Amino acid sequence: MDTDTRTDTADTGAGGAVGEEVIPILYVQDAAVAVAWYERLGFTPQWEHRFAPGLPAFVEVARGGVRLFLSEHHGDARPGTLVYLRVRDVDALAAAFGERPAEQPWAREIEVRDPDGNRVRIGTPTE
Repeated sequence: MDTDTRTDTADTGAGGAVGEEVIPILYVQDAAVAVAWYERLGFTPQWEHRFAPGLPAFVEVARGGVRLFLSEHHGDARPGTLVYLRVRDVDALAAAFGERPAEQPWAREIEVRDPDGNRVRIGTPTE
């Protein structure tokens, strides 16, 4: 039995065609813990799928048009993956995580790690 708590619908283009996008998949040991952590970054859970109760979860979180898949399935992704999140105001997130942005030629950035060691580099582009 398939248990899918999907509440959103796929983005569609003209004529109902599904739009194209890249969605990183991050390995997580406990999806509920990971979702709570990503909520601190402004992501909201969209849906969760399990093939049956007690089996590994596969979850989508989104922040505006940015989506991530969080998977408890071994082999879906490597632990310690790095994703880059470009935001309008890195300072707000830096304050929330007790970080100080580093000045790079391309952006002001911080890097944080989720509970599973995945790295999220967050930056606001410089002018």
